[in-house]
Amino acid sequence: MIGALSRSQILRCVAAIAGFILTGCAASETEDAGVLRIGMMPKLVGIDYFNASEKGAREAAAELGVELVWDGPITADVTRQAQMLDSWIAQRLDAICVSPNDPHALAPTLRRARERGIRVLTWDSDSDADSRDAFVNQATYEGVGTALVDEMARQIGRAGEVAIITGSLTAANQNLWMEAMRARVLEAWPEMDIVTVRPSQEDQQLAFQVSQDLMKAHPGLRGLFAITSVAFPGAAEAVRQSGRAGEIAVVGLATPNGMKSYVHDGTVETVLLWNPVDLGYLTVHAAATLAKKGVLAQQLAAGRLGEVRVREGEVLLGPPMRFTAQNIDEFDF
Repeated sequence: MIGALSRSQILRCVAAIAGFILTGCAASETEDAGVLRIGMMPKLVGIDYFNASEKGAREAAAELGVELVWDGPITADVTRQAQMLDSWIAQRLDAICVSPNDPHALAPTLRRARERGIRVLTWDSDSDADSRDAFVNQATYEGVGTALVDEMARQIGRAGEVAIITGSLTAANQNLWMEAMRARVLEAWPEMDIVTVRPSQEDQQLAFQVSQDLMKAHPGLRGLFAITSVAFPGAAEAVRQSGRAGEIAVVGLATPNGMKSYVHDGTVETVLLWNPVDLGYLTVHAAATLAKKGVLAQQLAAGRLGEVRVREGEVLLGPPMRFTAQNIDEFDF
């Protein structure tokens, strides 16, 4: 039988137990206040554009020492986005960054995340302003719209019928680009006629088919705008196979790697796009700053990008880049 403990032994036991409890609490507090967890969701996974954004996001996460959760639907499906976001909300991530397939349909889910204390950012495409803390914008809508229309005007000689192939009729960024494009046409190139807008549902084969249909329906067509990284190569392939390269201009937004062959064979003269690697990188920097400080100042320190301007809840990457036969091989994304 174990004998009774002395007073000093009891005190030592109490001290040991207290130390154990305090150590456990400290470890728990360190864990709770430790590595930031940031979830980042594209419109869909597996395409060049968002693969490039993921590359930049992971670069920033490693630089900042944050845990990045990257995931998204395999098609441009806003319902699936909402379901996946609900899982992230349940995990209580520190920040959620999402490129919505539909700005309004996803807003209730994003508001629910904010109510749980999770910082919410949109990137690439925006949602309702009251459903997020900030929007990381790749370029101003006016800047993108103007660049697209001015490039088309240069290639077709200012006048003629053109058509727009978009990804989705509900994507906020694409609708705002098209609004800016129409405004630029009215302002600067009134002899350019946008005859129709057709969606491709972020499907390259569908963009190819839509482009073929448009060329048949409009024999005098002078140009095709393809304003997503999936629609652009689809439209370019349709023009290439039609034998009308040089006759029908194809102007749009895409990653360089997806368009190099079309640029080098003359089907496409110019590819317009911001750097999606930098967009992913900037988004993680903005999310980490917002999660730590609760607000974004007018100038955001964003690592290798330097100081980036923040304006009324919008973090702006910068103007679109131009890729041509002279420089496109210098880029690998």
